[in-house]
Amino acid sequence: MSRRESLGTLLGAMLLAVLAAIIAAAPLHAQEARIRDLVLTDVAPPVRLMGYGLVTGLSGTGDRVSGGPGSRQTVQSVVNLLRRFDIEVPAEMLRTRNVAAVLVTAEVNPYLRAGGRFEVRVSSVGDAQSLHGGVLWMTPLVAEAGGRPMAGAQGALITTGDRTARFASAGATTARLPDGGMLELELPRPQGTAQTRLLLREPDILVATRIATVVDSLAGGPGNAEVEDPGSVRLILKDTLPSLAAAVAKVREFKIKLPRSNKVIIDGRDGTVVAGGDLQVGAAVVSHAGITLSIGAPADTTATRGDVRMALGTTVQQIAAALHAIASTGTEVATIFEALRAVGALAAEVIVR
Repeated sequence: MSRRESLGTLLGAMLLAVLAAIIAAAPLHAQEARIRDLVLTDVAPPVRLMGYGLVTGLSGTGDRVSGGPGSRQTVQSVVNLLRRFDIEVPAEMLRTRNVAAVLVTAEVNPYLRAGGRFEVRVSSVGDAQSLHGGVLWMTPLVAEAGGRPMAGAQGALITTGDRTARFASAGATTARLPDGGMLELELPRPQGTAQTRLLLREPDILVATRIATVVDSLAGGPGNAEVEDPGSVRLILKDTLPSLAAAVAKVREFKIKLPRSNKVIIDGRDGTVVAGGDLQVGAAVVSHAGITLSIGAPADTTATRGDVRMALGTTVQQIAAALHAIASTGTEVATIFEALRAVGALAAEVIVR
């Protein structure tokens, strides 16, 4: 190979290296979102409904029917239920563990009309072991105790529980019905008016500023939007459409580029970890519940329960995978990531749910 060819090869390699560095350093494409997905749909508070009902069809995990006061209201509720069908059964004759007394709660949009469906949540008030597999019996829902029923709820429950338990969803004493509630009467509705303020679901001064900038650029120039605080953008809209409501509706369809947010969301029950992008963790050592996590030490592919070693630059998801591989509980995973955040090795907000 001639000297000129060697020089050309060297320059080509250097150029490829520079291009690779530029590509690696280039920022990720910002995610776009419509303004209406970032702000509250309306500022009217929801109507809160509640009720007392029975969950049936449990496989021996319901309230106890003898030996304790926690079951008396359940037995009496079953007696009252059967009485509606002209069936009289003495309370002392009932021996069943497939029924549980529950409270039913819901938040309903005040603009929902009769016949509209909404989600309800169910929680045990007795000593039931689990609501898994149960069906909520028709339950009237009221806005205040002793008030007129505004809605009803019924249907099969959706529960979540510990997968490692002996029985599926063992210990699940709460549940939900995504469309289990139905509105039966018209709710007292606030007067619907076009909102001249955009209220952010998650107040952020940068997001509010970008919303105001986009509104100014797409709605006819400066002065059409003003940031009041991190959670509110006031709309002036000098040149509106045929109506203010139509103008606001148009503004809500505008798109903005969201700033990248470093957050790590952890489910404290099952240890699920969600993190945006390849979020890396710096050098640190955390010891908790018999687990020692060392970041910055040589990686160890044969990690044991008491010793987990990860290389420097390890991502959040790689650490989560390593902790799950040694059967760490959700609480242990959450505590370790909170410790990494506290010591400064993790530059992100840790949210445990």
